[in-house]
Amino acid sequence: MINQRKGLIMREIKQQEMAQSIELLNYVFQDSLSMNKDRFFVMKKSKQFDVGHALGWFDGDQLVSQVLSLPFEVNVHGTVYDMGGITAVGTYPEYSSHGLMQQLLEECLQRMRDEGKYLSFLFPYSIPYYRKKGWEIMSDIVEFEIKDTQIPHYKDVPGKMRRVDVKHAHIFDIYSRYAQVTHGVMVRNQIAWNEKYYEDFWEEKFIDSDIQLQAGVYYDEQDAPQGYLFYRIMEDNFYIDEIVYLSEDARKGLWNFVYAHQSMIDNVYGKTTGNEPVAFLLEDSEIIQKVTPYFMARVVDVAAFLEKFPYARSTFQLQLAVTDSVVAWNNGIFEITAQDGAVTVKRITDTVTKSQHAIHMNVQTLATMFLGYKRPSYLEKVERLQGNAMAIGLLEDIIPIGIPTFIDYF
Repeated sequence: MINQRKGLIMREIKQQEMAQSIELLNYVFQDSLSMNKDRFFVMKKSKQFDVGHALGWFDGDQLVSQVLSLPFEVNVHGTVYDMGGITAVGTYPEYSSHGLMQQLLEECLQRMRDEGKYLSFLFPYSIPYYRKKGWEIMSDIVEFEIKDTQIPHYKDVPGKMRRVDVKHAHIFDIYSRYAQVTHGVMVRNQIAWNEKYYEDFWEEKFIDSDIQLQAGVYYDEQDAPQGYLFYRIMEDNFYIDEIVYLSEDARKGLWNFVYAHQSMIDNVYGKTTGNEPVAFLLEDSEIIQKVTPYFMARVVDVAAFLEKFPYARSTFQLQLAVTDSVVAWNNGIFEITAQDGAVTVKRITDTVTKSQHAIHMNVQTLATMFLGYKRPSYLEKVERLQGNAMAIGLLEDIIPIGIPTFIDYF
């Protein structure tokens, strides 16, 4: 037993209680369960409970509220952070006013902190709700539609394409190299790869069909794998689930592979990150695109996160005044001192008081700023942080430039 509240008990969800967890998710998401994608999503959650922390509130033997935290890794400007992924969140409506989810999230954050996970990501069902809990938008997703006549074709591209099994070793190798040099992406472990295959973006179209995910790999002139594509073809349309490349030739080769299907299809549908210039790179850029917020991030432990962060300057000193309405250890004024690349972070006070030296912000702003989704100068402009011009200018200098590339889902 971890905690008690109004006759309820919070504890780990046992494997034999999995049916209750699925039943809870089915009930919570029933408004959208007319879509097969959602039922598929709910059933696949059961596979994750073996590898994460599954916490729930119980009324007697009945599970009434739950959350699951999964262990992942992400690349932050070239530094790998352990990350806790939040998913399978749900509470029965009659228990929604008890503050149960608040305590579940607090317990998850405490466990993440104890395990050295200083970041947490999630896909929000409600952005306002998770903002109140300390998460903030850190990436966008772009869905695009390209007519068959708009598919790009590049001449004199060296190398060749091969269709391979979706779990071919070369795909894992390409992604591993891609993750080493790409800010914001998952450094995929087996859990993340399993999720990639289980939670396909276009699953609502394919769950009741026998159309399987396929893969193509681009090889350069030395026969080295440099890019891959996950896709499906159905009803005269080409669906791109993921496209990853390590060179410009690989990008062109992958698109030439799509072009080779032109006589078979009417449209290409795809998804990519908000910082991928799909339309700009096409000769005919008048395509349909929809940009929406995707994942949200949270700093679990401000001091530890800041101490590990790969700053763009090797020597500086700066104070940040941070407020966090959920966990007390993130409240206070934190002084960052860097000397020839050696960084120390000291929590000067455990409460936030007005200081002319410190830059003031909440923990949500800290996350989106240090991950590069929004820059300090913009956040000051929209009144998400306050401080003197010199300090904000320094903050602008020390945070590397780069918008997160996040292409996973869990």
